[in-house]
Amino acid sequence: MTEYGRGPGSEPWHPEDPLYGDGGWGGQQAHAGQQSPYGGQPQQYPEQQAQQGYGDWGNAGQPSYGGGQHSYDQYGHQHPEPQYDQYGHQYDQHQYGQQQYDQQYAPQAQPQQGYDDGGWGGGAQPQAHYPADPSDPYGQQAGAYGAEQPDLYVTPEAYPPPEPPTRRRAEPEPQRTDWDPGPDEGEHAFFAGGDGDDEADDGREDPRDRRSRGGGKPKKRRSGCACLVVCLVLGGGVAGIGYFGYQFYQDRFGAAPDFAGDGNGEQVTVTIPKGAGGSTIGQELKRQGVVKSVDAFIAAQQSNPRGKSIQDGVYTLQKEMSAESAVELLLSPKSRSNLIIAEGKRNAAVYELIDKRLGVKAGTTAQVAKSEYKNLGLPEWALNHKDVKDPLEGFLYPSSYSAAKGQKPEDVLKQMVARANEQYEKIGLEEKAEGLGLKGPWELLTTASLVQAEGKTHEDFRKMAEVIYNRLKESNTETNQKLQFDSTFNYLMKQSKIHISESEINSNPDPYNTYYHRGLPPGPIGNPGAEALQAALNPTDDGWIYFVATDGVEKTEFAKTHDEFLKLKDKFDAASGN
Repeated sequence: MTEYGRGPGSEPWHPEDPLYGDGGWGGQQAHAGQQSPYGGQPQQYPEQQAQQGYGDWGNAGQPSYGGGQHSYDQYGHQHPEPQYDQYGHQYDQHQYGQQQYDQQYAPQAQPQQGYDDGGWGGGAQPQAHYPADPSDPYGQQAGAYGAEQPDLYVTPEAYPPPEPPTRRRAEPEPQRTDWDPGPDEGEHAFFAGGDGDDEADDGREDPRDRRSRGGGKPKKRRSGCACLVVCLVLGGGVAGIGYFGYQFYQDRFGAAPDFAGDGNGEQVTVTIPKGAGGSTIGQELKRQGVVKSVDAFIAAQQSNPRGKSIQDGVYTLQKEMSAESAVELLLSPKSRSNLIIAEGKRNAAVYELIDKRLGVKAGTTAQVAKSEYKNLGLPEWALNHKDVKDPLEGFLYPSSYSAAKGQKPEDVLKQMVARANEQYEKIGLEEKAEGLGLKGPWELLTTASLVQAEGKTHEDFRKMAEVIYNRLKESNTETNQKLQFDSTFNYLMKQSKIHISESEINSNPDPYNTYYHRGLPPGPIGNPGAEALQAALNPTDDGWIYFVATDGVEKTEFAKTHDEFLKLKDKFDAASGN
């Protein structure tokens, strides 16, 4: 007997044998009168048919075919049932037919493990070789007749032969030892400084590991540094997520960063551009260090009832102010550092104001205007006119401008020229000049400057514009197309006189002397405001050709004929004491 059951023998097992009827894996084979488990009747080769005369014994009266092959029932008992078929069933060589079998088939038989007691026997039995069957899970069929069949269970590294299905049992769960803590016992090997395959800290080795490694080198133990690195990485990630999460929360829901108080005492000049909204103003204030954040300024501006009325200009503020204090100061006239240019003011006077506001040497701005006028933004139609004393005259538009210490004169001049271009485009100065009998927008601007200089009140502007246009007509026989304005002579003389002698006027041939020359002067004589410009675009149509400041100051009266003019002149002489 082997450890798997009774060994193969030449005698069938007796029914009284305790293992009688245990067919093992052969229990499913057909007995007498039954079909083969592979379908159909038991197959017989020609050799088998020739041997049926030998040894007619076996179970159920079925003849054996000399080979003595045993089949097994579900209890593992052997049955001398000859099954010599293409699936390579084994032969049990009994005494009947042994000689003929040896003569015919012994050269082809090879040792093979036989069935025994429901399992594989340890003894070798002869077996014929057949073509390989892909469905044979254990590769027992090694090929054609005569081929050498390897035994897969005799080498040292082979697996032990499997037991039949009826003898198989569930593998027992491995018993834990002191070196193998359970899933809920002890700490995981990763955090204990090693992995699941390492040896225990006490130096003892799992016999199973020694067997599975086959005496190989032991695995390296995982260093505790790996755990430390992982912890640092995870900790850094958590800290980073927490930081950015906090910043996100602050940006979305937290109060905007802001300074406290009215500033640190360090003054700074801030320029607010025209049309700037709260965001633009806040960005400029933050850039200058006045407020801490744009959001804080916007919130303070929105909470102030007058916050939307902040005007453009230059403001003197302090650094590190609270947003609320910055808004209050921007709304206060005390903080504004704007330069106000009045209507009709000549460029020479504007240059002096800029020098004083910027704290530069007198004449600095005038020199910049003279040398840099082509780079300050003048339109093409304002350039290259003959005998013009100042190309920027008429382009320092009357308004409020930012001008404070630290700024450059050219920056202030650029602001003024840009504002003039904006206004002139708005009223259509270039498009409407031709409809008024003028040669272009330059003459229209010059006319508006004369209206601004000669008119005493806003009610006079449209009448004054009509006087200019009527005197410029070729049909004018009253003045022969001469304007005869004192304002043009005073401009060239850089003065402002009411009484000018005829000898003085008639002796000066300067192109700006409209008593001496016909038509308009070479260019504007000042900076007209919005009302003078509109009057030049829309003059009256009453036939006015003369005017006299009868009180010498404010009151201007108009006449259509020379006789009416003489009466007005007498009135003027009486008022002035001449």
